[in-house]
Amino acid sequence: MLFSRFARIRTRTFFLLALAILMPAASAISTAAERPVATLSTLLDRAQIEDMLVDYYAKLGTGGGDFSAFYVEDAVLDVNGLVAKGKKPIEDLYTKAAQDSPARKGTFRMLLTNLKIVVNGTSATADVIWTGVNSETVKSVPQFVEQGREHDELVKLNGRWYFKRRVITSDGGLTGIFEKSYKPR
Repeated sequence: MLFSRFARIRTRTFFLLALAILMPAASAISTAAERPVATLSTLLDRAQIEDMLVDYYAKLGTGGGDFSAFYVEDAVLDVNGLVAKGKKPIEDLYTKAAQDSPARKGTFRMLLTNLKIVVNGTSATADVIWTGVNSETVKSVPQFVEQGREHDELVKLNGRWYFKRRVITSDGGLTGIFEKSYKPR
């Protein structure tokens, strides 16, 4: 009798332990199931979006480039609460932001990390952390000068990806143009 009671307690303990272990795994499976299935086509789209983001960020700080070319006609750009709608207002916002940004000596680069892209047919989302790094000379220690996050909604038109809506939020290195419009998010 004592043995069977001990066996029931041990069985119940084993069951509860197994349940505790499997519950998080079941949750992870349901989360993974919510993502679209990766196909060769979606992987190619993801690579094209990554390339577009790298091309876009390579132009920052160079003083050149038509940034509105990365956007659809009716796109929305929200940078720290300052919102531009349409290609011309978006290009104007880039021009104004460039005029307000401090002149940097040396080489400026943007690092893109924690990139998460979800492709769903001809639309996609991209979330990224960006970090601006400046090196005054080849011998100087690089310095982090700005950092933040962005959430992008993209569309594919004629085989190419474009920004439809972008929300960019600074977490450090905020420049003067955005001081009044900035809201933590």
